[in-house]
Amino acid sequence: MTAPSPVTRALTPVGQLFALGVDIVRMTFRRPFQLGEYIEQTWFVTKVSALPTALFTIPFGATIALLLAELTRQFGAQSQTGAGSVLAIVQQAAPIVTALLISGAGGSAVCADLGARTIREEIAAMEVLGISPIQRLVVPRVLAMATTALVLNGLATVVGVAGGYFFNVVVQGGTPGAYIASFSAIAQVSDIVVSEVKAALFGFTAGVVAAYRGLNPPPGAKGVGDAVNQAVVISFVLVFLINLILTALYLQIVPPKGV
Repeated sequence: MTAPSPVTRALTPVGQLFALGVDIVRMTFRRPFQLGEYIEQTWFVTKVSALPTALFTIPFGATIALLLAELTRQFGAQSQTGAGSVLAIVQQAAPIVTALLISGAGGSAVCADLGARTIREEIAAMEVLGISPIQRLVVPRVLAMATTALVLNGLATVVGVAGGYFFNVVVQGGTPGAYIASFSAIAQVSDIVVSEVKAALFGFTAGVVAAYRGLNPPPGAKGVGDAVNQAVVISFVLVFLINLILTALYLQIVPPKGV
């Protein structure tokens, strides 16, 4: 029997990951829905991710505000500092920060939990009993991560904007009215919508990757640890790739305000 080519070996996990995502979407609408498990996992992911997300967003927002304030000062466009910093936080920083924290905190926990169940053969036992591990265990966890990402994205947006406002107005002596007015003149409702869409998709992607690696870990306890590390790294790469695609599509489809 001919050994599979390197391309085939590389593409097989991609196809399996995509198939798992399709199964999760399909089984989301299958009854019974594990509501109790979903609520428990949502609370757990929120608990481990909320505070780090808020704390991580403050320096993000401050860095963006300080950098843009300096650039706009050099070009004599200080009045547009608020628009640039707030739009950067809403469209890019908030969903990215949310995704990174959801992947690192929630995704690693999900992967470790499913990986431990797999090596203890609990997953195989469920399949023998006719219980779908995807419907029973995976769907609630992935949906919990997507839902939590939506909520935490709103938190990250508020904290990031407040941090940017503080550092621009208080630290650099900017004008509060100009900061807010410039944002109001350029911002659109679609900016918030695309930010929430990104966050939900990032959370879903991180959940699918964590579930896939948790259901397919290398043998032994060390294998579960390796699977957790791989899940986090793969999630980060996919998040940035998806963000690039969504941002490019958004800029092509949605015209700037006033155009």
